[in-house]
Order: sequence, then C-alpha cells, then structure tokens
Amino acid sequence: MIVVLIPVAAALLLVTVALAPLSLLAGRYGRGWQPQRLALYVLVYLCADLVGVLAAGVVRLRCLGGGEDRAERLVTLNYRVLERLLSVLVACSKWIFSLRVEVDPPIPSIPPSADRAREGLVVFARHAGPGDSILLVHSLLCGAGLRPQVVLKQFLRWDPCLDIVLSRLPHCFVPHRADAGTSDAIRSLAAALHPGQALVLFPEGGNFTEGRRQRAIRWLNRTGQLRRAARARREHHVLPPRMAGSLAALDGAGDAGAAVVFVAHTGLDRIDSPARLWRSIPLPAAVRATWWSVPDDAIPAGRQARESWLTDQWSRVDTWVARERSRPTPAAPAGP
Repeated sequence: MIVVLIPVAAALLLVTVALAPLSLLAGRYGRGWQPQRLALYVLVYLCADLVGVLAAGVVRLRCLGGGEDRAERLVTLNYRVLERLLSVLVACSKWIFSLRVEVDPPIPSIPPSADRAREGLVVFARHAGPGDSILLVHSLLCGAGLRPQVVLKQFLRWDPCLDIVLSRLPHCFVPHRADAGTSDAIRSLAAALHPGQALVLFPEGGNFTEGRRQRAIRWLNRTGQLRRAARARREHHVLPPRMAGSLAALDGAGDAGAAVVFVAHTGLDRIDSPARLWRSIPLPAAVRATWWSVPDDAIPAGRQARESWLTDQWSRVDTWVARERSRPTPAAPAGP
C-alpha cells in the first residue's frame, strides 16, 4: 500500500511545483505555499513509513537467534527505529511548516549513562491539533530519554509502520468501543512501569473540538453526571476526561510507585478542520507547552477522591490554555 502511495505523493508534489507561479501570486495575498508544503510532507511521511517497515524487518532478522537478552534487544532496537523516524518527521515539520516548540519548564535531558529516571511516569496529556502526539512522544523519547508506552486508538493500526513497531513495544490499542478489558490492559501497563519508562495517555479520548465538547456535555447530562457537566460548560479548551482508563492508569501507577505528569499545550488546537489547516500554513506561532508532576504519595486514594483530583488537574490544564491563547500571535514567517 505504501509503495503504491509514494509515487502518487511524488506526482502530487510535482504538480504543485509546476503550479508554483500560482502560489507566488497567492503569496501576495497572505498565502504560504500550502499545496507544495502539504504535498512535500505527505511524501516525506510515506517514505518514512516505508523506511520504518523495512527497518523493522531488519530488526526482526537481527533478533532471530536465541539467548536470554533477545526480547530486550528487540525492544531496544525498535525504540531506536521509532526515535529516528520521529526525529525525521519533527525536523521536516520544522522546515516545511515553520514549526517551533517552546516548553516551559524545559524538558530535562538525562545522560544515557545514568539512570534515565528515578521512577516510572504516567503522562496525562491534552490532545488537540494535528501531530501533537508525535511531538509528545518525540519529546519523551528524544528529549527526556524515556521509553514511552502509548495508549492509542485502534484505527491507527492502519499505519503499517506504527502497527509493526508499536506491537513490539509495550502499548495498548483502544478499540472504538472500549470495555473492561481495555482498562485492565492500561492498569497492567502502569503497574509494570520501571525507571526510565513512561505510560502516555490522552484522557480526553480524542482531539479537542468544540463539537466534541458539546457532545461530551450532553452525554454527561444524559448519564446524570450533572456536576461534571456544569464544570465542562465552564471549561472551553478541554474535553472532560474519560475516567475508566485514567483511573485504571492511576491504580497501576500506585502499584508501581510511579509519578504522574500532566502536559498542556496550545498552538495546534485551532487547527480543527481542513480549512483551518490550510489557513494555518505556515504555522503563525510557536507551539507552547508546559508540564507538572505529582509524586505517587500525593495522589489521593479511593475512586471518588481520584475522580475529583483528576478533574481539578484538568481544570488547571484549561486555565493554562486560556491564558496562553490570550497572548498576541505574531505574524507568520514569509516564504516557503
């Protein structure tokens, strides 16, 4: 499938290059070479996907032999493949879309020779805008020196590289209709965390859009969760967190003695439709992010207490996003 799509993407890029004079004309009216940028990124992504599949095949061949360390070697090499692929995609995003990322406080860089972390981490991240999950996993893997274990939607298995590489790493693919088995899988992942590992969840269950926010509020009202619905109406930048998987992760984190980290970001959240994606190229402002950690002994016990605590933490995410979005946005950089 990828081999078929790569020539299509290359042809699309050639067509957009041939139409460059029209882009130059449109550039006089505030446009930013959108067709060329999008076609080039699609081509880069498909090529990276193909290279990832081939690299995964090489890794499998290298780990065919026996030995006690075979399983660990397989995991280590697949993390290396993932790290290099994400580095390429992020570097190309910076060049093609003028992507800039500002994190405050900065992500700590831990030397590979030292313990990469004193404890495992459970990372609850806001999910808003295209590519935010790629930036988060890249930051954890390449910036913080952690091994991320991602909870992600089942339909992403249609990406062959993701399907192959992540299936060899600790992970959880969530089906369209999650059940108790999904929560058990998340709990088991969190409970097995070791130093240098991070379980990554997106409690909102999907990218933030205003339509999803309104549907979530209606669902909370229908199911009698009137307090949560009232709070969700006051919070305009986040979806109410889904409790089943989030509480399962907290249960497992308690067993592993893992800390919990919350990640908030803004800059990509306005891109919630193809039309807004088109108008946002190149990106007019940096993607700004923040994070804070909570040690395991500061997390309350009991389901109700944890629901209230998690809701309060998510309100903090909403407050931060509201404050950051009120800051003035600089003009987009000129040129392709």
